[in-house]
Amino acid sequence: MNNKRIFHDPIHKEIIIDSDKPEELMIMELVETLAFQRLRRIKQLGAANLLFHGAESSRFTHSIGVFCVARKIYKRLVETKSEFSQNKFILFGAALLHDLGHGPLSHTSEVIFSHNHEYWSKNLVKNYSPINSILKKYGSQLPDQIADLFSTQNLFSKPIKTLISSEIDCDRLDYLLRDSYNTGTKYGLVDLERIISALTFSPDGNIAIKPKGVIAIEHFLVLRNMMYRTIYNHRINEISTWILEKIIYLIKNNAIHKKLWIEESMRRWIFTPKNLEVKDFLANDDIVFYFHLMKWKEESFEPLRTLCRMFIDRNLLKASDISFLPKLKRLEILAFARKKCLLNNYNSEVFCGIKERSFQGFKSNNSLKIWDGTYQKSLENHSELIKTLMKSNNSSLIIYPGEFRKDIQDRIAIVRDNS
Repeated sequence: MNNKRIFHDPIHKEIIIDSDKPEELMIMELVETLAFQRLRRIKQLGAANLLFHGAESSRFTHSIGVFCVARKIYKRLVETKSEFSQNKFILFGAALLHDLGHGPLSHTSEVIFSHNHEYWSKNLVKNYSPINSILKKYGSQLPDQIADLFSTQNLFSKPIKTLISSEIDCDRLDYLLRDSYNTGTKYGLVDLERIISALTFSPDGNIAIKPKGVIAIEHFLVLRNMMYRTIYNHRINEISTWILEKIIYLIKNNAIHKKLWIEESMRRWIFTPKNLEVKDFLANDDIVFYFHLMKWKEESFEPLRTLCRMFIDRNLLKASDISFLPKLKRLEILAFARKKCLLNNYNSEVFCGIKERSFQGFKSNNSLKIWDGTYQKSLENHSELIKTLMKSNNSSLIIYPGEFRKDIQDRIAIVRDNS
């Protein structure tokens, strides 16, 4: 009997899971649950494949990768402190299940459905019987211990929390490499092995980085900065999200929605997202959502039909950067664009508007410090480059129908020259 399972991964190559090891048998059992298999049908990068055609990877692929990173880090840290082995099941389970709660198109759901994937990851670990019962076989407190890690709040500094939820955690170490690879935007290969080999423990018991790993951390954070600027916050992503947001808005705020075909689980996602039951959560994924968009493209009301057609056929709205203009001038551009919409029978509230973008720089939560064996210091106090990468940046886009592109751009040029 073959007790090993191999995942052939483009980033980590062969990921071998050995069921003769209890902690890895647990992983194999969790992977086979319906809730985890659902992640095959959730795109890692949402609608980014409308721009980067290789961005077809799933949350399933990413989650397996995060487990792989966590296992590598675990092996390194146990060499330094053998008692860290008591965290094995918590670390592996949390790494694998951290994205269990994502909705259709991943983070896009957070905007269009007011969905909280961290809440749902916790909920499924604690209350979804197939997951919960597997975890309890390996530790009666394991579901609660794992669920407690799925929070953005970092009120305490502990090694396991740092590895699961911090600015430099197993999740980010996988997705930055994976997303860079899948979008074809390789700004340089982050030296994952170097980072892992430089990990150690500081005197306060938390995980620290040796000085030899700082350059690799700098490289990692530069890649993060570039990925946000060129992929995650790309204007095509912003336009796609805008269109999907308006689609859901129209359905929720139009009395005619009662005549619109919506499958019952999707109806609950749209109208009562705070009261979703587990079965309704699991019933929605990219395939179900796209099927609804396809139906609404053919059988709905205006302007819903047009918005669905724009998204499905990739005939998107356009966007121009107006960040350099004062706020009053931005509103002047918005008024001009809305007037163009009204004159051409477009709903100006739906097809036109200003979308604010925010790029959050690296935030040091002091969970990972530099330890040279004598002194401990924060990353930003050791590196001017890291201090620079902590800066945030806000920008503004004016979104409008493509047929007005020249008129809008000409108007922006006139307003800019008169500013």
